[in-house]
Amino acid sequence: MPSFSIFTKPWKDVPPRDLGALVHGMGFDAVEFPLRPGYQAEPAGAEKELPALAGTLRDFGVRIDSVASELTEPVFFGCAKAGVSLIRVMFMPPMGEDYLVQEARFIDSLEAALPLCREYGVKVGLQMHYGTGATNTAEMMRIVSRFDPRYVGAVWDAAHSGFAGECPEQALDLCWSHLCLANFKNGFPRPLQRGEDGEALYHGFMVQGADGLCSWPRAARHLLKKGYKGTWCMPAEYDDCTADKVADFAARDLVWLKKLVGI
Repeated sequence: MPSFSIFTKPWKDVPPRDLGALVHGMGFDAVEFPLRPGYQAEPAGAEKELPALAGTLRDFGVRIDSVASELTEPVFFGCAKAGVSLIRVMFMPPMGEDYLVQEARFIDSLEAALPLCREYGVKVGLQMHYGTGATNTAEMMRIVSRFDPRYVGAVWDAAHSGFAGECPEQALDLCWSHLCLANFKNGFPRPLQRGEDGEALYHGFMVQGADGLCSWPRAARHLLKKGYKGTWCMPAEYDDCTADKVADFAARDLVWLKKLVGI
């Protein structure tokens, strides 16, 4: 059976048992957890806190499939103890410095993490993200394809692929060799304001799956055609709803995504 996870970033202050009940009630069997300062488990205490959180979530039939975090040894150790196989990261450097210099620096950071990947059996997944850095699938693969897919993988994201104007089938073909996670969220560019020179400035406006630039049906069909066996992750990012409605939006998107996957 395919596994469906949700990024629990919107529920930072929800106690672990309540979080497990919420995720299970929405219909998910796994989560991507933001292992960051201020959340239910933090990087500095990952060795103890992440396994404890994983145990609580298991009481509700929910696994931690991946974490969004940093590449430090306590995080790798905590993931190994908690049975988490993937640490998701992004490359989003600041503007102003030569891009290739920053890319090389980021590649060095991944190289430095390889001994931890081997020691703890945990993979690093690089996610594309519009803005700066690895903004599309090809830029993501410029970095990821240098590495053994056992240790460094690609996280394809439907929304950011859409922002980049990609054909989903082509994008998924490009990253297939290293694909370790497929993110299903969606959005479109929305005018934000005008710059000093009068140009229109845009930001990515996150909406429900059927309303954004990337075709979820096409992406899902192509992943199934290629034999995708990984987790279908929903980041639960919505700009057109209030915070208390995020769970309702995510649950409705999950119903549609499961239908597309054939569940």
